[in-house]
Amino acid sequence: MTDPTQPFAFQTPGAVTVEWGGAARMGDLLARRFDARRLLIVTDRFLHESGLLDPIIRSLAEQGFAATVFDDVVADPPEDVVESCVRLGRDRGCDMVMGLGGGSSMDIAKLVAALLDTDQPLRDLYGIDRVQGGRLPLVQVPTTAGTGSEVTHITILTTGSTTKMGIVARQLFADLVLLDAQLTVGLPAAQTAATGIDAMVHAIEAYTGRHHKNPLSDLFAREALRLLAGNLITACKDGGNRPAREAMLLGANLAGQAFANSPVAAVHALAYPLGGHFHLPHGLTNALMLGPVLRMNMTRAAPLYAELADIVMGPTDGDIQHRAAAFVAFIEDLMDRSGAPRRLRDVDVPHDSLPMLARDAMLQTRLLVNNPVEVDEATALRLYREAF
Repeated sequence: MTDPTQPFAFQTPGAVTVEWGGAARMGDLLARRFDARRLLIVTDRFLHESGLLDPIIRSLAEQGFAATVFDDVVADPPEDVVESCVRLGRDRGCDMVMGLGGGSSMDIAKLVAALLDTDQPLRDLYGIDRVQGGRLPLVQVPTTAGTGSEVTHITILTTGSTTKMGIVARQLFADLVLLDAQLTVGLPAAQTAATGIDAMVHAIEAYTGRHHKNPLSDLFAREALRLLAGNLITACKDGGNRPAREAMLLGANLAGQAFANSPVAAVHALAYPLGGHFHLPHGLTNALMLGPVLRMNMTRAAPLYAELADIVMGPTDGDIQHRAAAFVAFIEDLMDRSGAPRRLRDVDVPHDSLPMLARDAMLQTRLLVNNPVEVDEATALRLYREAF
C-alpha cells in the first residue's frame, strides 16, 4: 500500500472530454476553448485516406478553422518525420496542433507543438525537462485504446536503425483530450488485443513501480485495470460493442495518466529492442514480455499483485503468495483468450538474436530503475529465453 503521507506530484492534461461521436463536432469543442484557428492535424495516411477525418474537418471549417493535414506518420517514427511536420506547420502558419491516431501520431503531435514554439533543435530535447519555453495549443484524439500517449508527457523517437530515445517534458501534456470510442470501432481484433494488453502493462507497471508510485497513480491504475481486464475479451470478439469500446478507451486513458506519474519498467525496457530490431508493434512486444516479467517480479511485488487480484477477480482467498500467483495466472489466461501472439518464435524472432536483445535492453536505464526487481543482462537474457 502506498504511504499517503509521503510528498508526491501528479501531472495530467488540462482537460479530458469523454463523448461517443464527439469527433464529429470537433469544431464546436475547440472553438469554445481556443482562440487559435490555423490547425495542424498530425495523423497517418491510412486514417486520412479512410475518410475518418472528413467529418472532423467539416466540423472545424464550420467554426472557422483552417485545417492542414500532415499524414506521413509511421510506426516507430524517425526524426525526419518530426522535422517534415514542423516544416509544414511553419509554412502554413499553424498556431495549434492536433494529434489524431495511435501513439505515434500523438507522440509526433506533442513534440511538433513544442518545436513550432521554439528555436531549439530537436537533438537538444532528448532526456528529461530539456524543452525550453512553451508550446502551441495541443489537442489529442486517440483512435486506439492502448498507448495512453494522449495523456503523457513523453515522446519516443527512433534515432538510428534500431535505437529509440525519449523526450520527457511538462510542455508535452495536452490542453484537451477527446475520448471518442466511436473512432475505435473499426479496430481489428488483433490490434484491439495488443493495444489493450499494452494498456494493462501500463497500469500494472505504474502500480508496482519502485519510484514515484503515489495514491493518485494507484487510484488510476486500479480503475484502469478493472476496466481493461473486464472488457478486453468482449472488445476483441465483438468490435462494435459500445460499452466495451468505451470502457477500453477510458481504461487506456487512466492507465496512461497512471504511468505518466509512476513510470513503467522492465516490460517496456525489454519490449523496446524487439520493436527496434524486428519492427513489431509496441503493444505486441509488451504483450510478449509481460508474462515472464510478472513471474520474475513476484519475489518483490507479490503484495501488490495480491491487491490487484482483488480488483480483477473479486475478493480472493488465500495468503499473499497464493493471491499474487492467481493474479499472474489470470493475466496470462486473459492474454491467451485475447488471441494475441504469446511467444517470440510466433512473431519470427530468431533464437540467436536473444543475446543481442538482452544487451540492448540494458540501455533502457530510465525504465529498468523503476522495476521492483533489479534486471541485469543475464536476467534479461533469461527473460527473453522464457518468452521464446
